[in-house]
Amino acid sequence: MHDNVSNDRGRQAEADAADFLTAQGLALISTNFHSRFGEIDLIMRQSDTLVFVEVKLRTNNSYGDSCELLSISKQRKLIATAKYYLVSNRCYHTYNCRFDLVAFNNSKISWIQNAFYV
Repeated sequence: MHDNVSNDRGRQAEADAADFLTAQGLALISTNFHSRFGEIDLIMRQSDTLVFVEVKLRTNNSYGDSCELLSISKQRKLIATAKYYLVSNRCYHTYNCRFDLVAFNNSKISWIQNAFYV
């Protein structure tokens, strides 16, 4: 039961992040892209830039806020998955790429563009 509630909240946070970013002018390309390396929550396009988005949800800040949840290990998985996506979708080979974080902390949303660099 707990996992289903967490999964539902996570899916809702991803949908809310997609809506938020779309309102900011980005176009949604893909959700929950999986590879053997990991998963990217949202893949969006902003002009000639492909944006790989990690969505984080934190309802309790006792252990830090959502912006602090993007570990080096997670960054490596996102990079590997993004590389796989680009190889699999050659139509984007001329696009710039960036990694963003959309973090939900209770009712506050934070959008961190270029959350990390490759």
